[in-house]
Amino acid sequence: MFRTLTLGLALLLQGLAYAETRDLILVAGQSNAVGFDAYAEELPADPKDAATMFWWRVGDPPPDEFDGTSARQWTTLQFQPRTPAMEGDAAKKLGRQYGNFNKKSKGGFGPEIGMVRTLTTKETRPLAVIKTAFSGTSVAADWNVGLPGKADACYRAMIDEAKAAIASAKSKDITLRPRAFVWVQGESDANAKDAPAYVASLTAMLKSLRTELNAPNLILLLGVNTRFGNGKNTFMPQVIAAQKEVAATLPHARYIDTAGAETLPPSHTHFTAVGTLEIGRRYAESLLAAETALPLTK
Repeated sequence: MFRTLTLGLALLLQGLAYAETRDLILVAGQSNAVGFDAYAEELPADPKDAATMFWWRVGDPPPDEFDGTSARQWTTLQFQPRTPAMEGDAAKKLGRQYGNFNKKSKGGFGPEIGMVRTLTTKETRPLAVIKTAFSGTSVAADWNVGLPGKADACYRAMIDEAKAAIASAKSKDITLRPRAFVWVQGESDANAKDAPAYVASLTAMLKSLRTELNAPNLILLLGVNTRFGNGKNTFMPQVIAAQKEVAATLPHARYIDTAGAETLPPSHTHFTAVGTLEIGRRYAESLLAAETALPLTK
């Protein structure tokens, strides 16, 4: 009997020794979350990236088999290879086909890399990142939570990828603890029709995200390319104000100002590689500040 108990305890301790818990950061949004003009060739190498688990899906709306993915497997933090835009009659019907990254590059990266690299210089907590981003998408038409007459394909893809990734990690005895949600989006809602509804639609999406992931204290980090439209889009101030309002209203939420981060001329639609690393750093600093100001039970 004693021998059986001892063996059982040994097996239990062995299992605990192999179990692991990692902080989970989710990244989502449109082309500046994808990293459309943050070229892979301009990303400085960092061997520490290999310590972070990474799962991704990036592409055009709606999500489909043409997206670039990590093949529903965990890999390590890295740039994402470019995949071509859908072509032919199917693409013409959809109307929004950009390719995952600029055709000049072999791929790209979003704020996830700058964010993780900043965090790892300040702490030793193991990390995992799930990225689901689609160029040219709006909350109104792609990321809503099933409002009547609206589509929510990108939101549903994000939830589906997150749940699949969390389950995959669990099968490897890795528990992912939701820590932060990085949102880089808003440019496509900067128009007369969608900007007025942005507060309500974004709030609904974020509340639904917390509910579906069972993460009520998930820190929400909201930002947009404030230079989108190169000063000519009169609705950008409304979108910026909306993100600030949502951040001020929802608990554990913050607005990240991206002003001054390098963008690509002449349109300044997208952040460059330097700019993308910079906004990633800002998201990381904001996360740490939020955790200091609003300590959560880990």
